[in-house]
Amino acid sequence: MFPAMRALTVTLDVSANRRLFKGTIAPALLALLAGVSGCATLSSGSAIVKSEFIFETAPFPSCHASTIAETPTGLVAAWFGGTHERHPDVGIWVSRFENNRWTAPVEVANGVVGTNRYPTWNPVLFQPRSGPLLLFYKVGPSPSTWWGMLTTSEDGGRTWSTPRELPADILGPIKNKPVQLANGDLLCPSSTEGSNGWRVHFERTSDLGRTWTSTGPLNDGQEIRAIQPSILLHSDTRLQALGRTSQGRIFEIWSEDGGRTWGPMTLTDLPNPSSGTDAVTLTDGRHLLVYNHNIRTGSNNKGRSPLNMAVSRDGKTWHAALELENDPDAPNGFAYPAVIQTSDGLVHITYTWKRERIKHVVLDPNRLTLRLIVDGQWPD
Repeated sequence: MFPAMRALTVTLDVSANRRLFKGTIAPALLALLAGVSGCATLSSGSAIVKSEFIFETAPFPSCHASTIAETPTGLVAAWFGGTHERHPDVGIWVSRFENNRWTAPVEVANGVVGTNRYPTWNPVLFQPRSGPLLLFYKVGPSPSTWWGMLTTSEDGGRTWSTPRELPADILGPIKNKPVQLANGDLLCPSSTEGSNGWRVHFERTSDLGRTWTSTGPLNDGQEIRAIQPSILLHSDTRLQALGRTSQGRIFEIWSEDGGRTWGPMTLTDLPNPSSGTDAVTLTDGRHLLVYNHNIRTGSNNKGRSPLNMAVSRDGKTWHAALELENDPDAPNGFAYPAVIQTSDGLVHITYTWKRERIKHVVLDPNRLTLRLIVDGQWPD
């Protein structure tokens, strides 16, 4: 169990309808707040509205791979937690934001199968336009042998249905959220890590997970070893996916028919230290990407610091927006972000903080100050 630590919340003046931090924040105080919260860009003109830990104490020493969704009754977050990744006691934990605070973490799923118990992995929350809150996750000894599971909630994450296994050839969204297309289909970004290498594919369900189709692998798993895509919406039919590789750069792949077929996979100029990313298309048409702008070689934490956010109008030219964390000596770094835009227009990001806690950052995308990223170099 973690030692008790008071969750830090920093709220800046965003509108007359939200809680305000009044007065002038002295530079010394800003520096102190940035050091405690880990938000390197925190300032009086920052887009950051709030920065906090989801829990202060927990009955597990390690956590990872968070996810967040907005339901009709409020925000819900989930992650996997236990002794350490791959340990059989690792379960799926959930917290809800209500009465202006996060509820204590509750384990809602585990890997018990008969007399055996396996680790759980990578929960993914998604709230469709109608229907229950969906919680996808994986169970199994390793990413090459895991299988997909689904449980649902009719009451905003308070109670959950009996989990059911997905079909044998379906894993569900592997790390990042689905998108719901104009026709109601859920398009789920997925991938495999088996003997054929790291390969990306996309799965589709038109009935909230009862029946499925899949594209099959879209890369050979060798020339570009890619997993864990996120989907961006450029139009009803034109989609872009971005994600993690072991080639040192983020991959991209495009579809012109709503995700039924996809073009060739290529590498972007943006660096990637073989660490998870996430992205979302905002209501104003811009695309927002959260990732570690770093390389793995020579890093103390596998390149998982800094944690950055970039913005693009076209999915090709990216602008530096924020550096959410930057501590090159942080054990295990800051990684595996999840990002959504809520109905009030704000952006919510959760991510792993040193494998000890889950951090939650809220920002106003209209307050971002952008600088062009040239040749993959984060601007000074």
